[in-house]
Amino acid sequence: MKRIIIGIVSGALLAGTAAISFAQDPPKETKIKERKENQQKRIANGVKSGQLTPHETARIENNESKINKEVRRDRRDNGGNLTNKEKARVNRQQNKVSKEIYNQKHDGQTQ
Repeated sequence: MKRIIIGIVSGALLAGTAAISFAQDPPKETKIKERKENQQKRIANGVKSGQLTPHETARIENNESKINKEVRRDRRDNGGNLTNKEKARVNRQQNKVSKEIYNQKHDGQTQ
């Protein structure tokens, strides 16, 4: 009898914990938007501080623009959503742009 009660209580705790962790993890679509906004802030800070030259800024913004156009096109083609494969591709592209922002901000060139 004790084993049954302990099993039921343990299962309820696990289910509750899983539900809480799932609720706290935002969908990847939100992550893409937040990441885009964060990278735009990083670019703006680099321009403001003089760490990014106009040429570097233009190249980074062009890369961001290509990603944004690709996301809009993929969403249009898929009824407003991205597939998991597309989300992973966008994440890889954003990683690449993020590294470029970092490298250009720390390369010693100034405006």
